[in-house]
Amino acid sequence: MKIYLCAPYSAPTAEEREARFIQANKIAAGLMEQGHIVFSPISHSHPIAHHIGNHLSHDFWLKQDFAFMEWADCLAVLCTDGWTKSKGIALEIAEWERIGKTAPIIYIEVGEGGGP
Repeated sequence: MKIYLCAPYSAPTAEEREARFIQANKIAAGLMEQGHIVFSPISHSHPIAHHIGNHLSHDFWLKQDFAFMEWADCLAVLCTDGWTKSKGIALEIAEWERIGKTAPIIYIEVGEGGGP
C-alpha cells in the first residue's frame, strides 16, 4: 500500500520540531519494514527546510506535500502529542477529502517508546 503519513510538526522550539521529525521517521520506517511504500512529508521536508529556512511555512510545504496525495492509496495520521491541534494535519485531512479519496483514514496510536 502507498501511504501518505501525516504527523504534527509545528512547535515553538527547534528541539521539539526535531523530536517530531525523528518520531515521524521511526513510524515511516516501521511501515516500510511492513512492506508499505511511504511518503512522510516531515521526513522529506524537515532536512530541506534547513537549507531554505522556512520550517513553519504551511503554504510552501503543503503545496509540496499535497502533490503526493494523488499518488497515495491511504492517508495515515500519527496520533502523538499535539496531533489534534495540528493545523497541518487538519489541512491534510481536508485536502484528502477535497480530492475525493475514499479510502478510510488510518490513525496510528503511538505507544511508549514512540512506536505504534
